[in-house]
Amino acid sequence: MNRGGVPVAVGLVVVAVTSLQFGAGFAATLFDDLGPGGAAFVRLAVAAAVLLVIWRPRVRGRSRADLSTAVAFGVTLGAMNVFIYESFDRIPLGIAVTIEFVGPLGVAIAGSRRALDVVWVVLAATGIVLLADRGSGGSLDTVGVLFALAAGLAWAAYIGLSQRTGRIFPGASGLAIAMAVGAVVAAPLGIAQAGDALLRPELLAAGAAVALASSVLPYSLEMEALRRLPARVFGILMSLEPAVAALAGLVVLGQDLSVRDWLAIALVMAASAGAAAGAAG
Repeated sequence: MNRGGVPVAVGLVVVAVTSLQFGAGFAATLFDDLGPGGAAFVRLAVAAAVLLVIWRPRVRGRSRADLSTAVAFGVTLGAMNVFIYESFDRIPLGIAVTIEFVGPLGVAIAGSRRALDVVWVVLAATGIVLLADRGSGGSLDTVGVLFALAAGLAWAAYIGLSQRTGRIFPGASGLAIAMAVGAVVAAPLGIAQAGDALLRPELLAAGAAVALASSVLPYSLEMEALRRLPARVFGILMSLEPAVAALAGLVVLGQDLSVRDWLAIALVMAASAGAAAGAAG
């Protein structure tokens, strides 16, 4: 591990998190025209086109195992994007991302036998319960919560597949292949929801901006950071995502959260950071 590159990698992750979540906020503004599935499809398709042009990944000469890893990464990317966008359409952005965090949190804790990890599980569970049952604010949309949980499972798979793909393929060439596969996965639902709105230039331009902010930039930065950072440190930094998502929801979408919601988000963030810090212990 090149310790001299750690500060740079930390900066890459912070920029990636901010770009990803604010890009997600702007993507939600397209749901009325494209639907969440259509917005996810445009995001993935444009990102795939950009990455394929930049990296021109070579498929010939690659083993079946290498290509299978990239394809599995792509299926995961496609599913994760569709699931979380469907969740954004039903529940606030910050809450959806917080619930989604059960995925990476589970990865950090999986297989651990440390007693302290029980504390992180309890903290995270408390936060999720506080979000799901919002007191006088009423309960969250059940389907939205289920989509967020499904996105979390896909995110858990994404972590390992992203690391593996980054080791196998140079630069972001593996990500380019995966993004193309993800676009194919999202295409049926996306085309069904968006219809001829996909032919409107202004919507495609907006979708292209979302793709750059939410996919091309953050995923590329994350893969580069994962080459420089221990998984433990990367996991701690990714714990920023729920708070940044809540901020993006407030700034971009006007989704004002209650003190109870912010407390719940803080509990899940603390659990994720704590679990990630002890994962390599």
